[in-house]
Amino acid sequence: MKTTALTLALTLAVPALAQDLGLYNKALSAFNSGNYDQSAELFFEVNNTATDPDLRTKSEYYLASSFQKKGLPVTAFVYFEMILKAGKSHPFYLKAVEGLVNVQEQLEDQEFIPKLLDRNYNEDWVTLPAEILSHINFQIGAISWRYSKFDDARSFLEAVPQESTMYCKAQYLLGVVLADPRFPGDLAKNKRQAIDAFEKVMNTKLQGQKDLVVTQQLAMLALGRVYYGDGQYQKATEWYERVPRFSKYWDQALFENGFARFQNDDMGGGLGSLQALHAPQFSGAFQPESWVLTGTIYYYSCLYEEARTALAEFDALYLPMAEKLKPLVEGDAQDPVEYFKLVDTTDSDRIPRAVLNNVRSNERMLSLFRTLKQIDFEKKLIEENQGWRSAKLSSELIPWLDGKRAQARQRAGSLAEKGVKDAYHTVKGFTDTAEIIRFETAKAEKELAESGVDQRAVLKKQTLYRPQMPAENWNYWKFQGEFWRDEIGYYQYTLKKGCPVSAE
Repeated sequence: MKTTALTLALTLAVPALAQDLGLYNKALSAFNSGNYDQSAELFFEVNNTATDPDLRTKSEYYLASSFQKKGLPVTAFVYFEMILKAGKSHPFYLKAVEGLVNVQEQLEDQEFIPKLLDRNYNEDWVTLPAEILSHINFQIGAISWRYSKFDDARSFLEAVPQESTMYCKAQYLLGVVLADPRFPGDLAKNKRQAIDAFEKVMNTKLQGQKDLVVTQQLAMLALGRVYYGDGQYQKATEWYERVPRFSKYWDQALFENGFARFQNDDMGGGLGSLQALHAPQFSGAFQPESWVLTGTIYYYSCLYEEARTALAEFDALYLPMAEKLKPLVEGDAQDPVEYFKLVDTTDSDRIPRAVLNNVRSNERMLSLFRTLKQIDFEKKLIEENQGWRSAKLSSELIPWLDGKRAQARQRAGSLAEKGVKDAYHTVKGFTDTAEIIRFETAKAEKELAESGVDQRAVLKKQTLYRPQMPAENWNYWKFQGEFWRDEIGYYQYTLKKGCPVSAE
């Protein structure tokens, strides 16, 4: 009887296996011909009905690849992630890692896939294609830096070779890691190595580097910061001024250059950089410290009335923002998704526009917005695909996408909550600073009056000169309250100083 039963089972299995293999080959043929709608439908059927485990595992990988090639990277991510979690025993384990890297590139995801790669990294991955491994090393280096694991960050970023398209991005981030004061070791040596990494980015002759223009602009900012931190303010200014006008980092470069020029005793230059930030083109920017710095520069120039005027501008612009944010910060704790809803718009009546712009422009937040937009696109396409609906493929995919959507909204909400609270505490902090400057201003005026110094006479004796021209082909135009696009960023104040001259 045992022999008869075995023979019967084999007899039944052979047609079933042949049928499964035929379906798999049909799916593979559709995949190779670029018919990803059909290949996804057929691989899904093989994955759910085949009795041969080898065919099921193969179909799982090709199902994910079908979605990726169809332009559905989030859906592909779901399947590649399942293979990754199945572990090394899955025959397509390393291919799934490669697929995840490609999907991360498509989505420009900075949250989910980099963390997944970081958690699952192991020595078997060294056999992956060199470019794929370079992408992984960069992503894990970035995640390690984000969580202050500086030694790990350095190791992974230094593992990205010159031959990789990620080399300059890795060198830039390596410089950021080395320049961080928390990085262990000799601070001066770390700074020198950071400068070397940034200069490699600036001087590269390598072709095909990913995001090179943006990376070089970031390196300019970074070099300005390193030299500023080292007290080399003129060098800092030179790098800040190399950031191209109207790049997305230009406003930050203007602001930081204001500090550098102030520290370099170039009061007029510092005010000129800040003047650009106060142009209508930057009306939606969140820059509370710019007005406090303006007041500080006037205070050190003993121009007390101007200092008070700058601080009054700070009060007028930012104190109402703090009041508006206060219920969101000091009220009852909210679910992060509620914070996400507040910033999931470009026009909120509960968050000031400057704060909203600041929160929404965070690179990680932008990544999540892209992912959420892609999920909505994929859900719509899947729901409209009649073949997939008939094969019950849609009914499996939609809940998974909804799950990813919930995760993305939760994460975006946490970032939004942090952004809103940081903005509130930033304004409150500078409000305290402004009060100190006001106190010092009043104290200095009182001391001048008590010493018998006539500040008006001091100012009247001084002559204002036109600022020095950088070159013969430059023209001088007096600012008359109008902000012209081609003039923004080139402002230079000439100041009298109201401080009494010290006796030698």
